[in-house]
Amino acid sequence: MEAEARISRPTKEEQRVAKESYEALSATLEYLHATNPEIEIEETSEKIRVPLKALKLLATILKATSQGKPISIVPIATEMTTQAASELLGCSRPYLISLLESGEIPFIKVGKHRRIKFEDVTQYKAHMYSKQRARIIDMMKMDEDLGLYDS
Repeated sequence: MEAEARISRPTKEEQRVAKESYEALSATLEYLHATNPEIEIEETSEKIRVPLKALKLLATILKATSQGKPISIVPIATEMTTQAASELLGCSRPYLISLLESGEIPFIKVGKHRRIKFEDVTQYKAHMYSKQRARIIDMMKMDEDLGLYDS
């Protein structure tokens, strides 16, 4: 994996430029058709061809940047260290290792080191979030049944 750039919030000027660029790109995306799923940029003697999927991703990045949100792009097949995965999940490294060893999250070993696919970590995180949400809803229903919560 390439060295990761430090993630930081965009400046006000970057937000302004991103907003203007997002608005222009959104308008352009509306006019693109399936027969022409890319745009070409001619700034030098070489043409730069940008596929529609990349343009849509760029639009998402510009929108988030215009809202002042920090951005990070990670290829889905990227492998993570246990430290990076535990930071993403917001748990301790020893707890993450217990999840790995119990089979909750798949991993591979490279020598003595465990490596986890970014996609597997984010899937686990989404699964845990939906379980937590369901539990909160159940608790709210129980509170209502007991008359502890007025809607």
